[in-house]
Amino acid sequence: MTTLFLARHGETVWHADHRYAGISDVALTQHGLGQAAALGAWAADAHLDAILASPLTRAARSASYASSTSGLDIRIEPRLTEIDFGVGEGLTPDELAARFPTEWDAFRRAPASTPLPEAESGRDAIRRALPVFDELVTEMPAGRVLIVAHATLLRLLLCELAGIDPDGYRDLFPVLGNCTVTTLAYPWMPEQKGAHGRPRARLLGFDVPPSRADA
Repeated sequence: MTTLFLARHGETVWHADHRYAGISDVALTQHGLGQAAALGAWAADAHLDAILASPLTRAARSASYASSTSGLDIRIEPRLTEIDFGVGEGLTPDELAARFPTEWDAFRRAPASTPLPEAESGRDAIRRALPVFDELVTEMPAGRVLIVAHATLLRLLLCELAGIDPDGYRDLFPVLGNCTVTTLAYPWMPEQKGAHGRPRARLLGFDVPPSRADA
């Protein structure tokens, strides 16, 4: 069983306006850097075996603090990049509703299945990223791995592993805090299969501030 610690990157300069930042490479705020430092403080005693991060600056920079405190190098994994929001990149929900009312309504109803124009679907993002987890289990069957990535991608993956329709990710997981820790045991009871014949995962902690997360 591999223990996966999933963390969203720190706050970005688009956070206050709630602008969609998928593949856009936006910077962390000073507050975001402080959040990343808190994640690094947690990592110092977490007995990690590896750290993986999305190549986008906001994720890689956030992971750098955990790298410094743990002494582990960051493994940049392109498959952990946030989904591409297409025409939504850099826009707020109000701006999307005004410019693309029909497409925005369809996206809100089924966000994993009906992407915005020119965007990646959430279901495609799951197919892209979930093999990373399986490969880590093969490589480190009893390892402890920190994965620093993005809110939408991580929520989609959590739905898939829980056997929940990913179109419900915005309702089931409306918020994933910056640099909080979500802990999964994967696979859990590998002799039993979950949804789609996949190994089951056990959620040990969700959206926990690093100062309160078990290390």
